[in-house]
Amino acid sequence: MQEAIFEDAATRMHKSVENLESNFAKIRTGRAHPSILDSIKVDYYGSDVPISQVANINVEDARTLTVQPWEHNMVSVVERAIMTSDLGVNPVTNGNLMRIPMPPLTEERRKEFIKLARSEAEQTKVAIRNIRRDANAEFKNLNKDKDMTDDELRQAEDRIQKVTDTHVSEVDQMLKVKEESLMEI
Repeated sequence: MQEAIFEDAATRMHKSVENLESNFAKIRTGRAHPSILDSIKVDYYGSDVPISQVANINVEDARTLTVQPWEHNMVSVVERAIMTSDLGVNPVTNGNLMRIPMPPLTEERRKEFIKLARSEAEQTKVAIRNIRRDANAEFKNLNKDKDMTDDELRQAEDRIQKVTDTHVSEVDQMLKVKEESLMEI
């Protein structure tokens, strides 16, 4: 029973870290990366789908993305979705191919992105701590029901704390790397 609680908590903590990683990918740096467009949805025959499901997205050079919709009638829809997104980019369309130049980040914009990254990291840490709290509550219930001794309870709480500390330090390291990449010119 205890092992199941540990595995569940560790899995949930790992998923929180993975979610942070995907959220960090959406925070753009000065370089072009296809994941920047992941948050954009386009209307595809009545359904909102991610842009990657209706077009090829490639990196042309360090500051330019290319988007090539698979269907010609989707060009204007994809272009409109990119322009109305909050990314602050404007595609240049040439037939079926769209080039999206990434404007260099201003110092002010970089600081906004760092604040956003810190906020995402803090939310992830809170989620990890909540998972620890839930696991500890389950351990205390086992102790209360006499399925676990007091010594086993302390050992379990120490063990879950170590797992929590590991994941929190992983979040801190990811944040540090993201801040460094945002401040690169």
